[in-house]
Amino acid sequence: MTDTHAEPVPIPGPRNIEWVGDAETGFLRLLDQTVLPNQVVYLECKDVQSVWDAIKRLSVRGAPAIGVAAAFGCVLGAQHGGFDPAAEHLATSRPTAVNLFWAIDRMKRVTPRTPEALLDEAKAIHTQDAAMCQCIGEHALDLIQDLLPRPQASNTKPLTLLTHCNAGALATGGIGTATSPMYLAQQRGMPVRVFADETRPLLQGARLTAFELGAAGIDVTLICDGMAGQVLREGKVDVVITGADRIAANGDAANKIGTYPLAVMARHHNIPFLVAAPSSTFDMSIADGDAIPIELRAAEEITEGFGSRTAPSGVKTYSPAFDVTPAELITAIITERGVIRPVNTEQVRSVVGATK
Repeated sequence: MTDTHAEPVPIPGPRNIEWVGDAETGFLRLLDQTVLPNQVVYLECKDVQSVWDAIKRLSVRGAPAIGVAAAFGCVLGAQHGGFDPAAEHLATSRPTAVNLFWAIDRMKRVTPRTPEALLDEAKAIHTQDAAMCQCIGEHALDLIQDLLPRPQASNTKPLTLLTHCNAGALATGGIGTATSPMYLAQQRGMPVRVFADETRPLLQGARLTAFELGAAGIDVTLICDGMAGQVLREGKVDVVITGADRIAANGDAANKIGTYPLAVMARHHNIPFLVAAPSSTFDMSIADGDAIPIELRAAEEITEGFGSRTAPSGVKTYSPAFDVTPAELITAIITERGVIRPVNTEQVRSVVGATK
């Protein structure tokens, strides 16, 4: 078992979200993830629209980080005397990540709705998200070691994980969800290797996960999405672990497009498939994944990715940003409150609760 009282892992790399200044005149500073890994650029968001734009265009992304950014955006709304319209507008930025709505609803419960009180709550959301990431990592590392045969769970052979998209420090307020056991393993001297799916069409795995893990000194190997099946077939991976943007009451989990086929392949090759997410990612009002809204993205993200046309002009496109992995394909869901295993409505309610 891991030491749950161990020193917290420092957040690696550049900070993705930071409030600058006081409640009345301060602003939100966001790392612009659209230009990583080639540039480290910060956006200074001084009004609600700039926060909405940053969420919409994926300058800030990852369900927990979106929620944190929206909470600070509510503070900016209060600075200009418009909390209610600010909250309503921010809620329209992205439809799938439930943490967005969770954070806004939490800000709505603040009284009085002064910039000072709202900033305290936004900072609390940020701090608590970091603590949740640490707890998720503790639970995940324990589970992974329990799932693996003893020789593989020892410190003599590298623990090899495969992940999709970016559910790391760049996507949260802490050390990430899916990446948290990677950072904890590194901190505790356990050899760890990671295969990172490229994650088309916006390459969050290539641009962000590979950047983040490599900068932290973790052994990371980048692969194209279509290579994952062969990597699993060759027996190179011990465990697949991803994050999630919304999880239904029965455990069906929406995550970045490409996650569902990865779960199918993991099941075929008898490799554990884990989802790591905080309790704020669960939507207990939705019975199953069929009711999860799936965001559709612009055609240009497929046809002109990063400014270079790679498809015929006028070609039809269909670009869902997320897919839903059925609960029966998920070995376990790891939350800050504990591990959901097996993944079903009863176990979800037992760990997360009927309401959040």
